[in-house]
Amino acid sequence: MGEYEHLLVKRDGDTVTITMNRAARRNSLSAEHLGELLAAFREAGESDATGIVLAGAGPVFSAGHDFGDVAARDLMGVRELLNLCTTLMRTMESVPQVVIARVHGLATAAGCQLVASCDLAVAAESSGFALPGGKGGWFCHTPAVPVARAIGRKRLMELALTGDVIDAATALDWGLVNRVVPDDSLDEAVAELLGRATRGSRASKAMGKQTLYAQLDRPEADAYGIAVEVMASASQLPGAREGMAAFLEKRKPDWTD
Repeated sequence: MGEYEHLLVKRDGDTVTITMNRAARRNSLSAEHLGELLAAFREAGESDATGIVLAGAGPVFSAGHDFGDVAARDLMGVRELLNLCTTLMRTMESVPQVVIARVHGLATAAGCQLVASCDLAVAAESSGFALPGGKGGWFCHTPAVPVARAIGRKRLMELALTGDVIDAATALDWGLVNRVVPDDSLDEAVAELLGRATRGSRASKAMGKQTLYAQLDRPEADAYGIAVEVMASASQLPGAREGMAAFLEKRKPDWTD
């Protein structure tokens, strides 16, 4: 894995862990930090890893955009920053690996956006989530995009308009995270869920993930149109053939892809 100024990136077996490492700045997302995250996800995405964990060092997962960076930019500069952030979020969705957020402390604004853009999320009981722009001067327009798709309209409106922090239990109830666990069990719970989510054919999983995102927000008829064609094509992949043969022959599958 590459060397980064604002990240710690390591590979352990089939898992790449990307840890935001700007603890003194509450892992706020400057352009340089976003650029490194994008590069790290692209590098991991091109590897043969099966899972990617996104974590944060220090007491906070991520406080969102770095206001020091934002305040120094003109309109074109802020647009460039937000487009970079959007590219990162969409890259997290498009990489073939399962991406899971390991959330502790606060995940606010674009930090909450990071959580919502991961495929899965496990949160410590002490964590909290917010779109604080609603009680400030810069509304959380872009963070609200993936959050809305995770929690629905009315809950989004409450989160975005009040700017208040919701606790981990509420985030679980609303669908923003998959699991809430005691703080000292966070790593174990992340590994357990990721292990189950990365079983099976890697190629089949990658196609499945990409198709899910492609159809999620489309009308039902369009979604079925996409899903039927992809599922038919996927039936010819080696993983599909092996999975069906193993089932019919009552044996353990041998995944080669």
